[in-house]
Formats: sequence, C-alpha cells, structure tokens
Amino acid sequence: MTGIHSTGAKHLVIASGRSHPALASEVAESLDTELLPVTAYDFANGEIYVRFDESVRGADAFVLQTHTPPVNKWLMESLIMVDALKRASAKRITVVSPFYPYARQDKKHRGREPISARLISDLYKQAGADRIMSVDLHAAQAQGFFDGPVDHLWAMPTLVEYVRTRIDPQKTAVVSPDAGRIRVAEQWADRLGGTPLAFVHKTRDISRPNQAVANRVVGDVEGRTCVLVDDLIDTGGTITEAVRVLHEAGAAEVIVAATHGVLSDPAVKRLSDSGAREVIVTDTVPIEREKRFKELTVLPIAPVLARAIREVFDDGSVTSLFDGAI
Repeated sequence: MTGIHSTGAKHLVIASGRSHPALASEVAESLDTELLPVTAYDFANGEIYVRFDESVRGADAFVLQTHTPPVNKWLMESLIMVDALKRASAKRITVVSPFYPYARQDKKHRGREPISARLISDLYKQAGADRIMSVDLHAAQAQGFFDGPVDHLWAMPTLVEYVRTRIDPQKTAVVSPDAGRIRVAEQWADRLGGTPLAFVHKTRDISRPNQAVANRVVGDVEGRTCVLVDDLIDTGGTITEAVRVLHEAGAAEVIVAATHGVLSDPAVKRLSDSGAREVIVTDTVPIEREKRFKELTVLPIAPVLARAIREVFDDGSVTSLFDGAI
C-alpha cells in the first residue's frame, strides 16, 4: 500500500471552560482520564485569554462548556478555545454544550427578528468546530443549523429511571406543559409503561418574555400523580402555572421533571411555593447552593456525556446509547 502510515494511537483530550468545571471533572473521571490543563483568565477590560498547557497536535479534542449566566461570556470563551485548538493543530474538535446557548431563539415569531440559534452554529463552525454535542435541544430541528455532525443526547432515560422509583405507574399520568411538547410526553408515557397522557393548554404573549398563562388541562388527571415534563425551567412561570391548573383539575400530586435547571430568579420561590411534590432536573448547568430547595432533586448528566464522547472517539454509535430512539 502506497503512502506513509502512522503507528501512533488515537489521542483524546477534554478541555473545560470555566462555566461548569465540576461537570467537566466528572466527565473526565467517568472516562478514566484527566482534563487538559488550560490557562484562562479575563483581562481588565473583559477580554478573555486562553492557552492550552500541553500539545494537542493530532488530538481528538472535546471542549466542554455549558451556557449559564453570563451566557455571552461563556459563549465567547468556548469560541476562543475552539480557535486555539484549531491553530494548535487538533485533528478534530467537538463542542460539548450540555445546555446550548440561544436554543429558544430557533425561529422567527415576528418580522425583523434574528434566528440566534442558527447564528451560534455558524459561529462554532467558523471558529473551527467539526462536531457539536448537546443535551435536549429546545427544538430537535436545530440540529440542522450546524453544517456537520450533531449528537443530540437525551436526558430522558436518566430522568425516567429515577421517576420510576417515585411513582405507581397504574396511578400516574404524564403531562406536557404545552401542546408543543406532546411528542416528548408520549415517549415518557411509553417508557413508564403506557401511562395516560395529558397536556396543559396555555397562551403566551410573544412580546413579553418568560410569561405564559395556563388555561386548562386536556386529558384525565383526576386522582393521579402527574409527571409534568419539560426541557428546561428558567423563571418557573410556565411550570408553576401548569402545576396550579393540574391541582385544580384534581391531580393527587405533581412531580416536575426537566433536563435543564436554569432557575433564574424568581424560579426558586415559585417552585418552592407551587405545591409540587418534587422537582427533578439534571446538572447540565451548575445549580448553586442558593438555588437549592427542599423539593429539588439534581441528577448527574456526566455519565451520559462520557458515554457519548467515548462512542464518538471510538467511531461507535451514539444512537445505540438511547436504544435507537434518536
């Protein structure tokens, strides 16, 4: 065979931004490796400096950065990290963004609006990213914004496994907080053994962010434990309104399950006072001590990310991690 053939082994490195170092450390531990040493700091004027302290030439590099406030700072830092890896001759660069920035701005509601989620994908591509990995995008079709492979991971198996221990499936209903999430709620219902399905009819004024009005429940929830499922909880307005109407419709109790616990103010107070029996989220974003409350349960997402990273590195199947469901 002609040509020159390397005898060197493949090389995986994981680099963490500063937004959620604890998650990155857990992912590295799950992979039985260590994080790539990185020097990162802010200049006095707010500009960000990044340098990798070891060679990454020829490496399969994974940049792990989630996007919690200040979102724009962490976004810029991850772009700079990707650029640095590209200029340091990394072989392949994968952006691992457990909570994708600007994911809710995936379409135009009115004229003269941006599609910011598409812009983020373009920025990653321009910086030098070859692949993107994220957990529970707000809209699955946003995968098409990036010109390259996108691994859309699910937290549902992790959440379902835990919720099974908290309910009696014969007395449970799965509830979508709005009509747009019914397909996800159907998958939850199937995984919980074919429980009944319901959804909350709500209205939203698109000119007023983070505000929605829950009107009524469509479906039978009377006397049942309602598992209310969503992709994220930001200020908690949508979820707490849904909890209210479920109780008014006769639900015995409500368990909330969501992937991303952003918990912007006043979410903690709203959820604490909502009457929900339990609020279950994953740690795709850091949840500081002041955001914790008695009813909150936080599940680890690191095992899911680690398994997906390993499959990508080994040229395996990420889909197989979710029983072929994605």
